[in-house]
Amino acid sequence: MTDLALETDGARTLGTPTLVESVMATIRQRIAARSLTPGARLPSIRAFAQSMQVSKSTVVEAYERLVAEGTIRSRRGSGFYAAGSLAPLSLAEIGPRLDRAVDPLWVSRQSLDAGDEVLKPGCGWLPASWMPQAALRRALRTAARADDAALADYGTPLGLPPLRQLLARRMAGHGIEVSPEQIMLTDSGTQAIDLLCRLLIEPGDTVLVDDPCYFNFHALLRAHRAKVVSVPYTPSGPDIELFANALAEHRPRLYITNAAIHNPTGAILSPVTAHRLLKLADQSHLTIVEDDIFADFEHAPAPRLAAFDGLNRVVQIGSFTKTLSASVRCGFIAAPRDWIEGLTDLKIATTFGGGRLAAELVLMLLKDGSYRKHMDLLRARLARAMAETVARLRAIGITPWIDQPAGLFLWCGLPDGVDAAEVARRALSDNVVLAPGNAFSLSRTASHFLRFNVAQCEDQRIFKVLEAAMAR
Repeated sequence: MTDLALETDGARTLGTPTLVESVMATIRQRIAARSLTPGARLPSIRAFAQSMQVSKSTVVEAYERLVAEGTIRSRRGSGFYAAGSLAPLSLAEIGPRLDRAVDPLWVSRQSLDAGDEVLKPGCGWLPASWMPQAALRRALRTAARADDAALADYGTPLGLPPLRQLLARRMAGHGIEVSPEQIMLTDSGTQAIDLLCRLLIEPGDTVLVDDPCYFNFHALLRAHRAKVVSVPYTPSGPDIELFANALAEHRPRLYITNAAIHNPTGAILSPVTAHRLLKLADQSHLTIVEDDIFADFEHAPAPRLAAFDGLNRVVQIGSFTKTLSASVRCGFIAAPRDWIEGLTDLKIATTFGGGRLAAELVLMLLKDGSYRKHMDLLRARLARAMAETVARLRAIGITPWIDQPAGLFLWCGLPDGVDAAEVARRALSDNVVLAPGNAFSLSRTASHFLRFNVAQCEDQRIFKVLEAAMAR
C-alpha cells in the first residue's frame, strides 16, 4: 500500500469516510455513463484499490454500501456486478427537454424539473429568498409545540374553523359577503378548480377560458375531458361581443378566469366589463369560477365578479402558494351554500381530510401581522423589479403589452418575425426557462409573445441569453 493510501485510510478509520464516498461516487458515475452496463463485473477489490490508491478495506466498505443501496450486487465466490436493468437513457438525464412540444404543461415541466443552475424567468412563482422565511420558521417552531392532534390528525373536511372565519373577514374587504360555512379549505388553488370541475361538469361539457389564460387551466380541463373554448382577452377583460357569441354558439357550463390581476397579461377587469359579463352569465345560466390567487399583489382594489354577484353564479377561489410558500399548501373555495355539501363529499372522496398543519401555519402568519408586513414589502420590491425588467426588455426590442402592471407578470411582444417557442427552445439550451405565448393560448395566436416573471429576472444573464436567442 502506498504512503498516500496509508495516510488517507487512517483518516477514514478516525471517522472521515471521504475515501469510501469517493469510491462509491466513481462506481455510480461509471454506471450512469454506461461504462459499466447492467450485469457487468466490477473491478476486483485489489485492482480497484490500486487504481484508486486506497486500501482494500476502503473498497470493501464502498462495495458493501453500494450493495445495500441496490446499485451493485454481490455473487459469492465471483465478485461484484452492476445491478439490473436501468431505465432507457433520456434527454432529461443529460440536459433540459429541448424536444418537448410547447403545450400547456411545457413551462411547468421545464421549471419544476430545473436544477438550481437554471434561471427561470418563465416560471410562475417567487424565488424562495423572496418568501417570509423568518416568519415561517417562527410559525413552525410554534406549531411544533401544538397538541398531538394538530401535528398528526386529519383536519375536518371544511378545514380549520378559525382560518375560515378570518378568510371571510378578508373577503369582506373586497366586497364579498360570505359566511365561514360557505368556505372550504383546499390544498391549493389547483385542487379547488379540480373539485369544482368534478362537481359541475361532465366529460364533453363546454368550458370557456380567456385567450390567453393561465396554461394549467387548459391542462386541468383536458384532464376532465371538457371541450374548451377561448375568448380573446383585452386590457379591460374578455371581449364582450365575442364572449356573447361564444355563449350563443357553444352554451358552456363554466367560465374560468382570473380576478384582480390577470395571468398572464397583468390586465385588470373594468367595472363596465364586469357588469356586462355578469348580465350575459345570468341570461345564459353560466357559472363563473373566479381565480383570485393574486389578490394580495394588487396595489388598488380591482372589481370582483363575486362581489357584484353575491356568490350566486360566481364561485371564488384563492391560495397562499404564490405569496407565502409553495411547500405550505393551503387554498380555499368560497361557494354558494347549496354547493358545500357536494364539495365536501368530493373532498373526502379524493383527499379524505384536510391539511390541518398547513392551515395552522397560515392562520398564525395572518394573525400575528407577519403576512401583512411581508406583503407590504413584497409589493414594493415587485414594483422595483417590474420597472427594471421593463427597461431591460425594451432595450433589446421586447415590448410589454401593459406597461408596468401590478404583480409578477409581464406579457410581452417580440420583434416582428420572431417566434417565441423557438426562442424558448434556444434559451433552454443555455439553462434559461422562458414561457412562450402559445402555452397560454388555446387558439395558438400568441406565437410572438412571452410571459416574464419579474421576480425571477434579476440575473443579467437572462437578457444576454434572450437577445442571443432572438438573433439566431
